[in-house]
Amino acid sequence: MTIERMDHVGINVNDLEEAIEFFEALGLEQGDKASVEGREVDRIVGLEGVRTDLTFMRTPDGHSQLELVKFNSPESPSGDPEAAANTPGIRHLCFAVDHLDAVLGRLQSQGGELVGEVVSYGNSYKLCYIRGPEGIIVELAEKLG
Repeated sequence: MTIERMDHVGINVNDLEEAIEFFEALGLEQGDKASVEGREVDRIVGLEGVRTDLTFMRTPDGHSQLELVKFNSPESPSGDPEAAANTPGIRHLCFAVDHLDAVLGRLQSQGGELVGEVVSYGNSYKLCYIRGPEGIIVELAEKLG
């Protein structure tokens, strides 16, 4: 028995539309949308009275996707949208881009803020971290040469 593939990464957000707009500015494409609730959902996630709205965001190549989830109930605990890059847990998502500066500009126009600086890492990559909605950190990686 082996893993077939990684299907998606789920990200809980408070403002679903803001998150969709941010990831569209990055270049992801909106996929399936749904609202889910009911006893089966409660049992899967281990909570009572779950009601969510969700949207899948696909990479243009179709190989990866994010599931953006807004919990309408139960009320979500607050997170730390300013969590540092070294805080335990899933801390960032990395996307390979072809023109980092252009993508960075689009994300900044959606409210994204640089975490550090844009850096040429040796002769291999131009890299940066940008913090988007809900404190989500996205790494942009442009291959050099």
